[in-house]
Amino acid sequence: MDNPLNGTPVRTGVHTVPGRESLLTKISDLQTEIGQLQEAIVSHTVIDHAIGVVITLGGLRPDQGFEVLREVSQHTNIKLRQISEELVNWVHGEQLPDEIRNALDRALAAARSR
Repeated sequence: MDNPLNGTPVRTGVHTVPGRESLLTKISDLQTEIGQLQEAIVSHTVIDHAIGVVITLGGLRPDQGFEVLREVSQHTNIKLRQISEELVNWVHGEQLPDEIRNALDRALAAARSR
């Protein structure tokens, strides 16, 4: 008997734990999923902040704010999260790329006319 664990002797190298590999795989899968969920929370927060920027800029309803972001993303071929990050950073003093600014102006004008 080797490696006492909490005062209890444990045999190592003699028996394998049934399903050990599947447990390790499951743990790895869950860790991956946790990472993805954490990233999704951050992404969702940034998008929500960007919607706030858009509705404030355009005097729009929240549903229109999301549609404007979606249109800007589609017309620039830039992911929605990246568009959102650019807008939030712009509010904090960074430059807004011309491509995004132009697409935003067009999308805001279209949303206001609806």
